[in-house]
Formats: sequence, C-alpha cells, structure tokens
Amino acid sequence: MDNPRPAKVATVEEVRSRLDQADAVIVTEYRGLKVKDLAALRRTLAPLGGEYRIYKNTLARIAAHQQGREGFEDLLSGPTGLTFVQGDAAAVTKTLRDFARGNPLLVIKGGLLGSSVLGPAATVALADLPSREQLLARLAGALAAPMQTMAGLLAAVPRNFAYGLAALKDKRAEEEA
Repeated sequence: MDNPRPAKVATVEEVRSRLDQADAVIVTEYRGLKVKDLAALRRTLAPLGGEYRIYKNTLARIAAHQQGREGFEDLLSGPTGLTFVQGDAAAVTKTLRDFARGNPLLVIKGGLLGSSVLGPAATVALADLPSREQLLARLAGALAAPMQTMAGLLAAVPRNFAYGLAALKDKRAEEEA
C-alpha cells in the first residue's frame, strides 16, 4: 500500500482540526458558482465567524471518519464547500440561506452542530432561529420583568403608607376643626 503524500496528510489533519474547533459546520454544494461569487460569500461570512473552505471530498471524509462522524461523511459528495462556524451558527446559516436565494447554484446539503448531523431541512431551520444576541436580550428581559415588578411592589409599600398617613392626618385635622 502506498504511503499518502505529506500534503494530503496535512490536509486531513487540517480538516480534523477545523472539525474539532468549529461550533458548527455547514455543508453546501457550489456547482456552477463563479470564483467571484465564492469570494463574495467568504467576505460576507467572515465577520460572522464563518469560514468557507473547499477540500477534496475524499480527504474530508477521511478526517470525518477518523473523528467518528459517519453520518457527516454522507454529506460529502459532489462539489462540496464546508463552512466552519466559530460562534453563532444561526447567523452564518441565515447568511448562507440568503446567499443561496440570490444564487440558486449554492445548495445547503446539511451540517454538523456539535456532534449532531443535520439534514438540509434542519440546517436551513437554523437560519430561522433568532441570533445569539436576540436570545440573550429575550432572556435578560424575562429575568428583569419579575425584578421590575418586585421593585414596583416594594416601592408601593412606603408610598401607600405615606398616602395612608396623609389621609389619617387630614381626617384628624377635620375632626379637630
């Protein structure tokens, strides 16, 4: 059996490393897209924590197999691009979906979220999730609402007591007069 070339071994190791470090990996088919379109996609994804890379499927399959991601290997057929996500997978998937709407040659094939392999529908559903910032804002609002209510109630006690004292003082003043 032939020993693999060092360049191939390095590529497999690079893919394995990226799979380990990524919060999510979105798999797309890019058949027919122009280089300038792919460059525009890369520029759009970069600020969101997404990096669009193209590897030979065989080498990517080997890396996925070495990590025990068998279901993920099935997504690696045809001209495949991998988007490695560091951070908000929903925002990156939304960007890919929006790009695919304008460029129907880009097809979302599936993905990997943590250790779960996602099909095309589940991956596109990620795009409909609110962003991390929106979810944190909702959580903060949900946590703040009971505290605001409690603060209002606690502020009402001395205020109502003061109103009661004022009313009692006015009543006594009327009785004395």
